[in-house]
Amino acid sequence: MSSIEQLHEKIPDCAKDVRLNLTSLVADETLSPQRQYGLMLATAIATRNAALIAAMESAAAAVMTPEAIAAAKSAASVMAMNNVYYRFVHLVSNTMQPRLRMNVIGNPGADKSDFELWSLAVSAINGCGACIDAHEKTLRAAGVSSEAIQTAVRFAAIVQSVAVAIEAAGSTPP
Repeated sequence: MSSIEQLHEKIPDCAKDVRLNLTSLVADETLSPQRQYGLMLATAIATRNAALIAAMESAAAAVMTPEAIAAAKSAASVMAMNNVYYRFVHLVSNTMQPRLRMNVIGNPGADKSDFELWSLAVSAINGCGACIDAHEKTLRAAGVSSEAIQTAVRFAAIVQSVAVAIEAAGSTPP
């Protein structure tokens, strides 16, 4: 049984729709395997759910290079920082220099558009409108389709719902 199938088993019956959405996410063929599994890994990291992260990393390892896996992890990490900072800047209209290191954005170790898509999806989970807007504009300028952009955010929504469903199952009394 694959790690994602094991994850599927952890989703409680009260979250049947989440289980069905996870199945459709894995079966989705609209994105390249690197984009698809990079999205699943980066967004799993953004949920901070250990079981979900482990399952997605295991699945990603079967189709992604170690460099691409590192890039997906970098997208989640740098967006954890940027989403907090730029959400603050947006809310208070701050124009000061951020003084944050984010060199990985310029040289992510994977396809730049893939990294931007992963960053967009993580930003959606973290709720940073300024980052969502910036990544969406960069992706459109790079010729990434509206369908791919929407699919990335759909993946983020599904992965987040899997994390919540697993947490809900764990909080149910025996």
